[in-house]
Amino acid sequence: MTLTFYAPVLFVKDIELSKDFYIHMLEQEIEYDFGTNITFRSKVSLWEINPDSEIDTVKGSSYNGNTFELYFETEHIESAARRLRSQKIEFLHHLKTEPWGQKTFRFFDPDHHLIEIGESMDTFVHRIFQETGSLKATTQKTGIPAEVIRTILKKKPIE
Repeated sequence: MTLTFYAPVLFVKDIELSKDFYIHMLEQEIEYDFGTNITFRSKVSLWEINPDSEIDTVKGSSYNGNTFELYFETEHIESAARRLRSQKIEFLHHLKTEPWGQKTFRFFDPDHHLIEIGESMDTFVHRIFQETGSLKATTQKTGIPAEVIRTILKKKPIE
């Protein structure tokens, strides 16, 4: 028997509110929409749980989650941050540079699931290499092995 991971599922209180958020704020495209169950092309799924469901008893337990985040990448981190900053969204933090050099920001969806948007790996590595000017310094700053950095640097930078 082989198990294949299909998708993370987020339990939501209001499927229409969450669907609107993921479509308009995170630019997700719907693959399947079964009313209270939606799967986006990215495979993130939203399920509105009936209050009588056994799942709701777990969701409503004293364990108050948020021990994971949904992670998205973009080549255009500044414009993504500007666009979302202009919305009525609760942020954990606005655009910042992480200790390893990648630019990120984090915020919450309508059900308080944590979402991170970070620079794509290629954009981030090209930028750090330009700033440091050497493979060794880029490896030291990012913690990414030199052979991975070499492979990324061979790719054309994304404008």
